[in-house]
Amino acid sequence: TAIALDEHTVRFELAASDNRELPVVLGQLRALPKHYWQDRDFTATTLAPPLGSGPYRIESVDPGRTISYVRVTDNWDESLPTRRGQHNFDRIHFDYYRDDTVALEALKAGEYDFRAVGTAREWATAYDHPAVDDGRLVLTEIPNRRIRGMSGFVFNTRRSKFGDPRVRQALAYAFDFEWTNATLFHGFYTRTESNFANSELASSGLPGGRELEILEGYRGRIPEAVFSEQYRAPATTGSGSIRANLRTARRMLREAGWTIHDEQLVHDATGESMQIEFLLARPSYERVIGPLQLHLQRLGIQSTIRTVDASQYWNRLQAFDYDIVARSWNQYLSPGNEQRNYWSSGAADAPGSRNYAGIRDPVVDDLVERLIVAQTRHEQVSTARALDRVLSSGHYVIPHWHMAEHRLVYWNRFLRPAKTPLISLGFIDTWWIDPQKDAILSAD
Repeated sequence: TAIALDEHTVRFELAASDNRELPVVLGQLRALPKHYWQDRDFTATTLAPPLGSGPYRIESVDPGRTISYVRVTDNWDESLPTRRGQHNFDRIHFDYYRDDTVALEALKAGEYDFRAVGTAREWATAYDHPAVDDGRLVLTEIPNRRIRGMSGFVFNTRRSKFGDPRVRQALAYAFDFEWTNATLFHGFYTRTESNFANSELASSGLPGGRELEILEGYRGRIPEAVFSEQYRAPATTGSGSIRANLRTARRMLREAGWTIHDEQLVHDATGESMQIEFLLARPSYERVIGPLQLHLQRLGIQSTIRTVDASQYWNRLQAFDYDIVARSWNQYLSPGNEQRNYWSSGAADAPGSRNYAGIRDPVVDDLVERLIVAQTRHEQVSTARALDRVLSSGHYVIPHWHMAEHRLVYWNRFLRPAKTPLISLGFIDTWWIDPQKDAILSAD
């Protein structure tokens, strides 16, 4: 229930609940001006710039091409301590490009100021340019402090061939990340080895303290390796030779009841041959999967890639109609209700859920609920780490990668704080124009 106490204060009264995330969610609500919206249809499509309550207002828009914002000089929250040093640009202009190559060349020509680089090839090869050589165009790396969720090739455990975690673990040994990163990605990425990577929520070393106490409550129901080993994704030398990894994979497959007969991996009890389809929405992953397919073939596994249009991909994803799919899970420094949708048994057969792997594990269910109702930060962190270990021990994913740095290219007219915000890059909110640098660039 929402109660207006006065013109500036609202009190939210929540039903009895142990869910401490709800106040955080309420704190994310935006304040909108009643006098503007009360006689307008909030759901109607319009190109008329709406009245908001933020530090900028829309000045002009050319649909599909540009949008410009100007700073609100008398914004209601500009004097708050949390806003000091922010919103320093008087005008912000965004240009939209349909072709990324055109966008890149426009940056080099000085048509816009700032670009965040998201591909390895661009960072490694696209900036051999005089403006970079003389310092007018800056290339810089800033440590990425944002939490990174898991991403990877996800096994659909609803399919019987992926029901045994030893099979899933074995197949992960066929992926050579080190070679892929060096050869295809110019060493651009860091391997993701946690469901809460790059944060204090990620498990590390061996469990101890409160985390160990939580896990002890499940001893006998989770693998003993959870207590004695830190999870590490299978690694290689990067040379392209993964014979040792494939030997390990064959051993694991034999232990799980799969044997190679006539160059085909066959289940000893059922006679089923192992065949895998990778479902993709875009062809960019095909060059990553290609070498993996060759390694799978050496294990007696026939695999295919099926790249489909966005509509078909979405329909199949919603219906869990795939063997392996490349997906990711966003994570937050205060994990909560979304974890049910990611990992719980209740979401495993709920069409459209993000439990892509089809996880049905009572221990995971219990840890998710404990995480949601954790009463202290220490309990929340300890529970998240315990959940991380249990999920990793299930080998539901062949882990992918993430960027350990923000890679930025910008014209040398900006200054920025020495310390980057924890959950964002800080551009546009905390950067500002240096008048001297701006004058030099403008003179050119």
